[in-house]
Amino acid sequence: MSNRRLSLLVALMALAASTLADTLVLRSGRRVEGDLVGVRGSTVEFDESGSTRRYNRSEVARIELGSGSSSSSSSSSYDRNGGRPSGLRERTTSVDAASQWSDTGIDVRSGTSVYFEASGKVQWGPDRKDGPAGEGGNHKNAARPMPSRPGGALIGRVGGSEPFLIGDERGPIRMRESGRLSLGVNDDFLEDNRGSFRVTIYY
Repeated sequence: MSNRRLSLLVALMALAASTLADTLVLRSGRRVEGDLVGVRGSTVEFDESGSTRRYNRSEVARIELGSGSSSSSSSSSYDRNGGRPSGLRERTTSVDAASQWSDTGIDVRSGTSVYFEASGKVQWGPDRKDGPAGEGGNHKNAARPMPSRPGGALIGRVGGSEPFLIGDERGPIRMRESGRLSLGVNDDFLEDNRGSFRVTIYY
């Protein structure tokens, strides 16, 4: 292959990658390309060249989701003040606190951004009753599905992959795998659990 053809191929590959990337638009005017990991409270987690960086939401003007991040062919944006792209499908499901995983009936694709709205409280131990955000403070437990995340919090996973935190956040969460989406409670002992979360999923 000639150097000219090789250069053209590299340029085309870079262009294709850029159309699939998400863009973080900072209030300073700087644009950062990469992959949105999630929006949690006041923090935006963004993957830049394989390294996850965290930005305060006050720094972010908006997030532009690339065409590879949703089922539609056009790009969409997520404003830091909240809101979801229009045209998303939605499904409401119940997440039983006594079951390790609850099947949502939704198959997701890797790279898709999914939004969650969760409500309700579950009892997940003696004198322990919390909403989707889980217990407050820093309580680590190596036996839980997510050891360093709050106990009793709403979590998800795709297929048999590693779980991810959902909590009570409503920002986009990027799916890292393709497969069936399941939801659960971040707890290692389910026998004494009671109640359920009501979760609406936008995908």
